Amino acid sequence: MTRHYNFSAGPAALPESVLRQAQAEMLEWNGIGASIVEISHRSADFMAVAEQADQDLRTLLGISDDYAILFLGGGATTQQALLALNFASPGQRVDYVVTGHWGKTAIKQVSHYVDVHVAASSEADGFTSIPPRASWTLSPDAAYVHITDNETIHGVEFHDTPDVGQVPLIADFSSSIASEVVDVSRYGVIYAGAQKNLGPVGVAVVIIRRDLLERAGQPRADIFDYRSHVARDSMLNTPPTWNWYLAGLMFKWMLAEGGVAEFARRSAAKSALVYEAIDASGGFYRNTVQPAARSRMNIPFFLPDETLTTRFLAESKAGGLLALKGHKAVGGLRASLYNALPVDAAQALVDFMRDFQQRHG
Repeated sequence: MTRHYNFSAGPAALPESVLRQAQAEMLEWNGIGASIVEISHRSADFMAVAEQADQDLRTLLGISDDYAILFLGGGATTQQALLALNFASPGQRVDYVVTGHWGKTAIKQVSHYVDVHVAASSEADGFTSIPPRASWTLSPDAAYVHITDNETIHGVEFHDTPDVGQVPLIADFSSSIASEVVDVSRYGVIYAGAQKNLGPVGVAVVIIRRDLLERAGQPRADIFDYRSHVARDSMLNTPPTWNWYLAGLMFKWMLAEGGVAEFARRSAAKSALVYEAIDASGGFYRNTVQPAARSRMNIPFFLPDETLTTRFLAESKAGGLLALKGHKAVGGLRASLYNALPVDAAQALVDFMRDFQQRHG
């Protein structure tokens, strides 16, 4: 068996050691005579797994007891809809800063419930920048301010936490969580689909400042009420137990590797390698994002024509470099450099890029 370097934007690469542990424990977990996917989510055995995952994520991200952590199905897009239902009154204004495709998607999920105000947008420049904070038109009476920390498709990333005053800041961290040190206390809610930096597809992590749970929100079914999920330790209904278990293994792996500070170092190293190769190519490779807003996680880049793009994809795949096709919304190529992807993978990509340019440039 040969495992290639996987640059998929999600579901993304997982560490081989995590996959091998899951493989070894698949038929029988922890000596109980059954698989982890076969036991009750409310059993003492699985409850211990869930509690350990909670504690390990708190340690990994520096999350205080002032925050509740939920492990839920439905992905980040479902959480986007639940934000308005739980934290805003019917028709109340909410502020959104839009820096790419997923920021626009977040608005679509809440537009039926609240008065959406686009406080800033970089759509006019093709989502190649972060609007300067001074240009944002924030509403003092907004229920919350929403940002997408890293735009997976357009390759744009916030490199600091914006100051939005007393209004709670809510952020989609799906493609950047645990890749750099973040002061969680500056956010009201952080949410993320796990399938990029935290584990497998099928589970979302929601980190909620507890005082926000006191808001009445909007009329909603119990299953859509974060308070009910918190009260039942994310087990109001049957949760995605296998995915939760795998995420827990990922948390342990990240802590053993050195924690978020180490992954921030690796992220900086990986992205620097690829951006340097692009910038030194004399225009053969192009990245259109303004340097100050470039993502460390997702690097879209373009070749002079589609023929070369098709050839690049075929040759890179044959060379063991997987999933470098750009998203259909923007085309071109994209390298996603999530936590489980080693620095050696970025170096292998850069070596291929230079060789490809020599042969086809």
